[in-house]
Amino acid sequence: MVSLKQTAGENRLVATLAAPDRQRLLADFEQVELHSAEVICGSGERLSHVYFPTEGIISLVTTLRDGSRLEVGSIGHEGMLGSSLVLGVNTSAQHAMVQRPGMAWRLGASAFQHHLRKNITLRRLLNCYVYVLMGQLAQTTACSHYHQVRARLARRLLMTRDQARGNEFHVTQEFLAHMLGVRRVGVTNAANSLREEGLIDYRRGAITILDGAALELASCACYRGANDMYERALGSLFVLKPRRTDLASAPRTAHKLSG
Repeated sequence: MVSLKQTAGENRLVATLAAPDRQRLLADFEQVELHSAEVICGSGERLSHVYFPTEGIISLVTTLRDGSRLEVGSIGHEGMLGSSLVLGVNTSAQHAMVQRPGMAWRLGASAFQHHLRKNITLRRLLNCYVYVLMGQLAQTTACSHYHQVRARLARRLLMTRDQARGNEFHVTQEFLAHMLGVRRVGVTNAANSLREEGLIDYRRGAITILDGAALELASCACYRGANDMYERALGSLFVLKPRRTDLASAPRTAHKLSG
């Protein structure tokens, strides 16, 4: 059992709420542990909870009838899983799988919808987030069609760095191949190219970004475009940070997700 006080992190969406709204939301939250490769929900499945990651990363994957998979988005501490509930739809459009283990705030779907009805500020915030997420999903689809594997890999590594809040993280080439929708040899060649130029170090799935500025130049413009889209829609709203007393008042029992 994990102590909430020791593991409490920050989700950027939750952080923007004014203290009273944040307190009411935190009072209904529970903190859960996200396990690597865990499937939170499948495409078309009913959403029982929403998740606001604080440390973990959740991949949104579209699966075709022939079994091919492509990552169309990812959610870290900047976002939430279950945004379709904001639109009044209680099913998931994508397959949601944990890419990076960590902690997340979890809230039941009915409790979440109750907060949306009662809190116009929360609804406005999450309406903006849904707009951003839809834009980023569309951008990722176009990126997958038009841009080369090397540039797309650089973009994906930069996204993971931002969501992991650090230059060191673990991800296998097999996972990257599935997420980018390419053969593993394509990821291997692209990663070797980035490593030979001194942009990254890669050893047995452990990736270290050595030169973030150069890696951004190697990336396609979609990386900066997605960030700019987020900041335009949401950046001006992020003026408040959760205080330690806010987190301390939330439930102290941590729950592990069932497999």
